[in-house]
Amino acid sequence: MKKKVHQFKLAGPLSAGLLCFCFASPFSASAQKADTAKKLKEVNITTKPVPQIQTITPSQTLSANDFDKYSAFNVADAIRDFAGVNLKDYGGIGGLKTASVRGLGANHLAVLYDGVQINDTQNGQIDLGRLNLENVQDISLYNGQSPEICVPARSFASASVLYIKTIRPNLTAAKPYQVLLGLKGGSFGLVNPYAQWQQRISNRWSFIINSYLENANGRYNYKIKGDGSDSSVTRTDADLSVQEADGALYWTKSDSNKFNLHLNYYNSERGVPGAVVFYNPTSNERLWNKDVFIQSGYEHLWRSSLHLLINTKLSQDYIRYTNPDFLNSQGGLDERYTQREFYQSAALSYHLLQNWEIGYSADVSFSGLDANLYQFAYPTRFSLLNVLASNFNIGKWRFQGDLLNTHISEQVKTGQVAPPHTVFSPTLMATYQPFASPDLQLRAFYKDIFRYPTFDEQYYFAITGPRIVKPEYVKQYDVGVTYRKALNSFFDYVTFSADGYYNHVTNKIIALPNPDPSKTTIINLGKVDIKGVDIGIKTQTKTAGGWRGTLSVNYTYQDAIDVTDPISSDYNQQIPYTPKNTLAANGGVDYKSVGIYYNLVLSSSRYYLSENLPQNLVNGYSVSDVSLIYQFKIDGLPAVFSAHADNLFNQQYVIVQSYPMPGRSYLLSFQIKI
Repeated sequence: MKKKVHQFKLAGPLSAGLLCFCFASPFSASAQKADTAKKLKEVNITTKPVPQIQTITPSQTLSANDFDKYSAFNVADAIRDFAGVNLKDYGGIGGLKTASVRGLGANHLAVLYDGVQINDTQNGQIDLGRLNLENVQDISLYNGQSPEICVPARSFASASVLYIKTIRPNLTAAKPYQVLLGLKGGSFGLVNPYAQWQQRISNRWSFIINSYLENANGRYNYKIKGDGSDSSVTRTDADLSVQEADGALYWTKSDSNKFNLHLNYYNSERGVPGAVVFYNPTSNERLWNKDVFIQSGYEHLWRSSLHLLINTKLSQDYIRYTNPDFLNSQGGLDERYTQREFYQSAALSYHLLQNWEIGYSADVSFSGLDANLYQFAYPTRFSLLNVLASNFNIGKWRFQGDLLNTHISEQVKTGQVAPPHTVFSPTLMATYQPFASPDLQLRAFYKDIFRYPTFDEQYYFAITGPRIVKPEYVKQYDVGVTYRKALNSFFDYVTFSADGYYNHVTNKIIALPNPDPSKTTIINLGKVDIKGVDIGIKTQTKTAGGWRGTLSVNYTYQDAIDVTDPISSDYNQQIPYTPKNTLAANGGVDYKSVGIYYNLVLSSSRYYLSENLPQNLVNGYSVSDVSLIYQFKIDGLPAVFSAHADNLFNQQYVIVQSYPMPGRSYLLSFQIKI
């Protein structure tokens, strides 16, 4: 990260005007008579690039400049190094990729795209592998919630929040446009061209258009070890074809008065990597997605400190899933779903005093799901969220609290509807600065939150009788310390954060497997205690002779145990797919325009079933990636070339049982700005 250098030049009539404004007064006749101009010397102000970690709740951020350093191809890759994050990856370039934060599962993570949630009432899990990085400016993860209170109510309504902020045009009259062209290619038959056009229309209006194509055959080799042959097999059911177009229109009168309109279209066809069963490693399942959304946002901050934020979104998601090998009277499965949602949000905040801000947010949404299934419920859901929030600073203390009220009611065309729910969820957070210097800060928070059952959990194939599933409740506790310091030694800065947390889950929603999907059982059965520690360290050296080094390390310990029934064989057992120890490290060296980086992700063993028996053990793994980045110019135009070698040591491993991950793979990328 380069040091920020701000240059100030005052000369000629401008300097005279500024000097007169600053120094003239009714009591200074000499100042009133002054009408001369002086040329001031240029002043360089240098600030140290110390990352921001001292938010009221634990936060982690990765910017677009770092994506290549972490060998990130999509959002799932970008956040895998975050402390507390555990990815579930079903293998291959098109396999489902979801994230669990602090052991709570993917359904407790809200994914916000420019402040508006990507919602999926059908199954509640967002596939982070399908979110590309070509239009992303930065990604931030907050445990609990954001420190801001003038945000949509949905931002308060999850255990953790992942903010994805897209690129906005920053153009001038001298350079009213920018075109970015890029091409990626490599293993799995990957060909990935993309383009971006930014255009300044006037002083207030601008737009950005992105197009993205991705094609891959998804073939990679892995080994089957369980049959004693150590055989090498090629994955043949993970091909992928994606077309995506994205556009946004921006109006900016000032930083405190702005509007945006965003449109996105996503179309894909992919093979669904199946579970690898000995002697039958292939799958003929296929999945089609055709999704579109339009969202708008308006923000106005008055001089009186009154702050208004309005967001609107319309979305439609179409899914088609086929499995010709499924044994039924129809000769296979051909399921089609259409999910639609209307969402409206309004947030308002005001400073009653300089150190006291209050806010109110209200969200309303209507969502429905259609399908071509026999006796399908055709559910619709109405959700209303109201939040009262407050920020208060006094001395070395900062407090934030809120009360979320959630009301959900549903209707169905077939079967029995779930009863309406109204829930109040409080949150309280605090930070304390023990010394005069803000380098060291202590923080803590308590958050009471819940997740409502998804349409699939409540109604999917529930044709043999009513299925009433209660919400899953979580109580979160966190105590932490942060330290950041700009240095004048060999190192430029150092940051350190450590948080201990305890999560208690009740009414845990689980699925009982059954060979006949029409008899799938979804019930509330379980209590889980999750105790953990997240630790993060980051530093970089000063630049000397063109050389600079960087290092980032994140460690997580999680003890997530089932405490439902003391006489059960699952009691005090680690819950499935939750490793006790994970470590992520990224280090690199820059020399002028060239950088080389090493990324390590290490996970201890875990279990894929509730009983922690040897036969249910999934071995731990250690995966290393190396990336090379070269920045240069072609006829004065900035260009970047990067090369990745992922899983450098060809580790054979799985994250989800029976879904082998790829071995060593390569990626080449070229990008130029015009």
